[in-house]
Amino acid sequence: LIMKKSIQFQLSLMMFLEFFIWGGWFVTLGIYLPNTLKATGGEIAMAYSTQSWGAIIAPFIIGLIADRFFNAEKILGVLHIIGAVLMYLMYQATEFSVFYPYVLGYMIAYMPTLALVNSVSFNQMSDPAKQFPKIRVWGTVGWILVGFLFISLIFKWDSAENIANGALKNTFLMTAIVSAILGVFSFTLPSTPPSVNKNEKVTISDILGLDALKLLKDRNFLVFFLSSVLICVPLAFYYQHAGQFLGEIGASLSLSNLEIGPAGLMTLGQISEVGFMLLLPFFFKKYGFKKTILFGMLAWGIRYTLFAYGNNGDLFFMLITGIALHGICYDFFFVSGQIYTDAKAGEKVKSAAQGLITLATYGVGMLAGFWIAGKIVDQNLIADGSHSWQQIWIFPAVFAIVVMVIFALLFKNEKVEYKT
Repeated sequence: LIMKKSIQFQLSLMMFLEFFIWGGWFVTLGIYLPNTLKATGGEIAMAYSTQSWGAIIAPFIIGLIADRFFNAEKILGVLHIIGAVLMYLMYQATEFSVFYPYVLGYMIAYMPTLALVNSVSFNQMSDPAKQFPKIRVWGTVGWILVGFLFISLIFKWDSAENIANGALKNTFLMTAIVSAILGVFSFTLPSTPPSVNKNEKVTISDILGLDALKLLKDRNFLVFFLSSVLICVPLAFYYQHAGQFLGEIGASLSLSNLEIGPAGLMTLGQISEVGFMLLLPFFFKKYGFKKTILFGMLAWGIRYTLFAYGNNGDLFFMLITGIALHGICYDFFFVSGQIYTDAKAGEKVKSAAQGLITLATYGVGMLAGFWIAGKIVDQNLIADGSHSWQQIWIFPAVFAIVVMVIFALLFKNEKVEYKT
């Protein structure tokens, strides 16, 4: 069956707005908090950790409410309208102590929507493997455009002058408006009724994917599982402090009459993510799962070494290269990991296994990573309010290489099929 063009447009717009919203404030949060709200590294870690708390709580919202009582598109609408209100309150906050409860509430509302937009999409597809990528790619386009076009080029909120005068707070107002638009638009999306009978018994084990724990008896899967949790520590450094780092050193790129600030520069990571996603099948076929994963881990170490020794002058290319490595860092490890998990789990616990990996990485792993990153940044604070970034970036570089060596030694090579 061919999806109707009208439905394809609706789903594409839904994805575009969903990730436009996330990219519209999350990337520059690490710049905004220390410069406008004078937040410490520990407080920045608290703010970014709300993503992990949202990821931990999201399965309960989806499993106990969305899958049983209400249409997915209606819950999506309600959550985004709630998010619009909370985002506007974040825009108005002038102190971190006031800001934090709102960002925590927002992420608890937002993180479940990532699963809901997938549910709405899959419910309209006869062949998700072929149809979903054409829909999902518009989410990446939304993330890229909001940072590159709106924040960096049109409004220039991430310029050194606007960072100093607090103009980055406007990202929250913009996001609040778009959240309200997506909230209302969600009620017009195709009907996606509950997938589970409300009278059917559900357990906490079902919701958290604990049935997949038996996979940990397999040594290879256990090594992969623990490596996935550990590699989230260096990942957290990037999400939480790369924007702050670029803003603090005044990183920007001049192209003709265009000045691209930190938010625009960071979108290079998403652009490379699309490119390396296309290369992933080739690497899988030629090098196999283990080497592909190791390529991803090595990229983390190289990226942070480039950040440590690059600068805003003659070594600026090192910073650009480090950002562009995001495609290898993310796709070659996390997307490869999802494929590996799918292959190992089997039909009965496939969904549970993916849920368990998500909970372990974006929940537990990132939570620990954000906390560690905040501590390291605070320890390298200089008297003038800046940071010793070389010392900061060396930590995740070494950490990633250690995880890579452990994985290389303990994981035994096995054949894994790449499924599209």
